[in-house]
Amino acid sequence: MMTYKVYTANIEVDVDGGILFGRILDIKHVITFKGKNIDEARQEFKNSVDDYLAFCQELGEEPDKPFSGKLPFRTTPEKHRKICLAAKKNGKSINAWMDEVVSNAGNKVINA
Repeated sequence: MMTYKVYTANIEVDVDGGILFGRILDIKHVITFKGKNIDEARQEFKNSVDDYLAFCQELGEEPDKPFSGKLPFRTTPEKHRKICLAAKKNGKSINAWMDEVVSNAGNKVINA
């Protein structure tokens, strides 16, 4: 995966075609790119993002953002109670406590 600005792309190998191709993830628009090697694919990814942002600006539209910062979460009443108690014990709101816990867990997975 590669990240540029706020956008992340997944890269795959087309062995038969001898290219790397990618797609920007988590937005409603389909933005793809390709390259003959990693450096070229990385540059084409950046070019695609920049072209997308310029195109949106020309149209007077807001570009799609991959993440809003809102994360709906559902759980059981019993787990909700435990989350509330854990947050209070740490002197935090449920949101602040969950943000810290989930961020730490995500960092462990990413850095593993």
